[in-house]
Amino acid sequence: MRKLFLMGRSEAGKTTLSQVLKGEEIVYKKTQYTYAGDSVIDTPGEYAESKEVGVGLACFSFEADVVAIVVAADEPFSLFTPNCNAFLNRPLIGIITKIDSPYANVPMVKQWLQNCCCEKIFCINNMNGDGLKELKEYLSLPVRKISLDEAMEKQSRGLADWE
Repeated sequence: MRKLFLMGRSEAGKTTLSQVLKGEEIVYKKTQYTYAGDSVIDTPGEYAESKEVGVGLACFSFEADVVAIVVAADEPFSLFTPNCNAFLNRPLIGIITKIDSPYANVPMVKQWLQNCCCEKIFCINNMNGDGLKELKEYLSLPVRKISLDEAMEKQSRGLADWE
């Protein structure tokens, strides 16, 4: 499985998603530090909420194969600006959680994630497993390794190394 980096607002569902992906029992726990496990890197929401420590997200993202912006479907605004993928050199995906919320506005959240340049967007219900199969299939794809020469050639054409 490709290593997944999760970033998003506090209470967006990052830790619960991490537990579900690992097949663990869902237990609420506040993420106090960046946890870089074997397949998922879980980060505190405060990193995304604060410009003072937000740069730490970019540093931790280099340890992952895929970076995910996690946004709850019932959030009233997005923390992430359009084209925020500019600081990444990894594929960026969007994950919408809490799609079962009575206040969910999935089309609006999808638009936010499209504006962030997410190449794929997954709608997930952590409680009943809706959408998890598609995410797991995506994460099970092999990591494509390229040489420095290939990366430099793609960069000269303005392409990301995974394109």
